[in-house]
Amino acid sequence: MNFAVLIGSIALWGGVHSWLASLGAKNFLARVVGKSRMRAYRLAYNIFSVLSFGPILLLARFLPDQNLYSIPAPWLFLMLAGQGLSAILLLIGVLQTDALSFAGLRQLFEPDEKAGALTTSGLYRLVRHPLYLFGLLFIWLTPVMTVNLLVVYISLTIYIFVGAYFEERKLLREFGQAYAEYKSHTPMMIPGLIFRRSK
Repeated sequence: MNFAVLIGSIALWGGVHSWLASLGAKNFLARVVGKSRMRAYRLAYNIFSVLSFGPILLLARFLPDQNLYSIPAPWLFLMLAGQGLSAILLLIGVLQTDALSFAGLRQLFEPDEKAGALTTSGLYRLVRHPLYLFGLLFIWLTPVMTVNLLVVYISLTIYIFVGAYFEERKLLREFGQAYAEYKSHTPMMIPGLIFRRSK
C-alpha cells in the first residue's frame, strides 16, 4: 500500500511538473494571465516544483518503513564525499548555463522571447545532462536506504530519464542540426557511453 501511495504521488507530481513545463501549458497560461506576466513563469515554476515535492518527502518519512541498509564507516565517509562532490558538480553545471535564467530571475527583467544559447562546453562536453547525472548520483549515494526511499529514488530515476527524452525532443526543435550534431557525439548521461542507431 505504501508503494502505491508513494508511486502515485510521484506520478501525480511528475505529470503536473511535465505539463507545466510544456509549450502547451505555457501558451494556455499566457492567454489566461497575459504575456507580460509570463516573465515570472520560470521562477514560479521552480518554486512550485520544490514546494510540491515536499509532501512526497513527508510521505516517505512518515509512512511505515523498513531499513534496507546503512553503510558503516569508513565507506560512509566515501559516500558522503561522493554526495558532496556531486553537489559541487551540480552547482558547476548550473553555473555553466545561464544560472539567472535557470532560476527564473533574468526573465523578470528581460524579455523571454530570445532563445538561450546551446551549452556544449565544460561538463556539457562529457554528457548532455550533467544536472540529471549529478542529481542522480547525489540521491543514490545516500548512505542509509529504506524501502520508502528506494521507491522514491527508483520513481525519480525513471521520471528523469523519461523527462530527458522529451527534453531532447524539445531541444532538437529549438536548436535543430546544432543539437543533433552535439547529440551524435556526446553521451546522454554516462560519460563514454553513446548509443548509435544502426543504419
